[in-house]
Amino acid sequence: MVSIMRMKPWYMPMVGTFGDDELDDMDTSYGINVYEKDGVMHLEAPVPGVPADKVEVTYADGKIHVFAKHEEKNEEKNKKHVVYRMERNSAFEYMADVPSAIDEKSIEAEVKDGVVYVTAKITEGAKPRKIVVKHKGS
Repeated sequence: MVSIMRMKPWYMPMVGTFGDDELDDMDTSYGINVYEKDGVMHLEAPVPGVPADKVEVTYADGKIHVFAKHEEKNEEKNKKHVVYRMERNSAFEYMADVPSAIDEKSIEAEVKDGVVYVTAKITEGAKPRKIVVKHKGS
């Protein structure tokens, strides 16, 4: 199961003049990828515009939770020559069931080019194995 929070992109006010009800119809959802490769579980979740120090990744009860939120503060705005001013807030929340048992100590997360990458080694007990079928004589 993967749940994705829907959010309004920060750039929506620039594309025209809309009422609040029209913006609600223009929500955007971003996809999340969860896959296994070479004994490693991979999760990729887009968080455009959010710096790594504003991203939180947690693991509990077989679920990975990614939460990212960034609000541009007035101090950041004041350092710029303002041509157009708008609120710039981004928030993303993803939750995904991990498809196999993972080694919790091996979980690593990084943000690169606006995407959170989470990896974890799959435990030996969770990897598929072939069972030898014996023939019992009559």
